[in-house]
This record gives sequence, C-alpha cells and structure tokens, in this order.
Amino acid sequence: MHCLTDYEVRLLLALNESLKGKQKFTNLFMEGGFPELAALSAAIHSDTDALHWLLNNGFPEFAVLSNAIDGEEHAIAWLKKYKLDFLSVFAAACRQENEAIKWFADKNLLVFIMLIRTIHDVLRFQSWDASDIHKRRRS
Repeated sequence: MHCLTDYEVRLLLALNESLKGKQKFTNLFMEGGFPELAALSAAIHSDTDALHWLLNNGFPEFAVLSNAIDGEEHAIAWLKKYKLDFLSVFAAACRQENEAIKWFADKNLLVFIMLIRTIHDVLRFQSWDASDIHKRRRS
C-alpha cells in the first residue's frame, strides 16, 4: 500500500500547489511519472473520474483517503481495517479533528500540516459552493 510519506517533500509541496488549483503542478505530476498525485488532487476536488482512476490503477488507498477526508464512514473504517494509520490520522486532521491536528503538530510534520490546511480550505470552498443557490443546477 502507498502512503503520502513515501513521497519526497518537493513532491508534497507540489501536491499542495496542485490542490490550490495551479494546473502546472498537476501537469508536472502527469509528465514526471506521478499521475497518482494528480489524481489524488483531483479526487479531493470531487473529480469522480480521478477517484475511479485511483481505484483502477493500483492506488485504492488514495481513493479511500479522499473519501475519508470527506467524512465517509465506510472509508474511515477501511483505512482503520487495513491499518493505514498515517492516512487515517491525516484524513481526520483534514476534517479538523483536534487530536489528529495535535498529532501532526507534536511531531512537527510541517509539510503535512500545510497540506491539511490547504485541504481544509478546499473542503470549506466546496461547502460554500454547495450552499450557494446561484451555483445549484436546476432539474
């Protein structure tokens, strides 16, 4: 199984920029042999095609991570079942669970704290978009 800790800091910093919507970093992942990071970024932004790509191309743990970040109970349970403790705590921190945030702070895992903050912002913007009546689709 893969984990975010498998990646060099420079790639995690690029993931942070991709999550912020900077397409050139997403393109770098695609060209540089890390399509899973491009797909993870897109999945966190609710791209179901990216989520399916992760599931079908050997990165199910990243697809489940995206769903766990969104608070889906079956995804949270899956991470725990397969003892993906780091990803489980990371997802909890992204959901703003205080104990999980403290775990990262106590270990001084700054690059992950930065990712957590960016993902929290992504989730907040998604929530705002979902509640904006002007952005709702009419049937």
